[in-house]
Amino acid sequence: MSDPSHKRHIVKAITWRIVGTLDTMLLAWIISGNPLTGLKIGVAEVLTKMLLYYLHERVWFKINISKEGILQESRKRHLAKTVTWRVVGTMDTMLISWLITGNPWIGVQIGVAELLTKMLLYYVHERVWYRYHFGLQKRQNTSDNEQ
Repeated sequence: MSDPSHKRHIVKAITWRIVGTLDTMLLAWIISGNPLTGLKIGVAEVLTKMLLYYLHERVWFKINISKEGILQESRKRHLAKTVTWRVVGTMDTMLISWLITGNPWIGVQIGVAELLTKMLLYYVHERVWYRYHFGLQKRQNTSDNEQ
């Protein structure tokens, strides 16, 4: 029997990617001054970020540190996931932005801007998903098992 959490993590990856791509395109446009550059960076990120996000979800699901007494409260867990995802996501954005623009400084600027916007957006995304049981067999009241 297949694990229903895979479906949940795939749908979460898709919803986050929509939010994240729109944010990246807007930031890249503002920083580069070119809407086409913003579009190119956003489109290039779609596949890399979907794969990286899915892998990030699977790692957090497998390590399940909430059962071990660490980060039992869902808000702390979501904050920790936010930080680890942002590190992975920012590195990916900076590399892609540098490759597309040919300018490492633009990659750094977009990455730094994303640190502010994406951490807030990701935390809100996690809190929204926590309220829904889609793809979960059951959730214990005392821990945040879904992630």
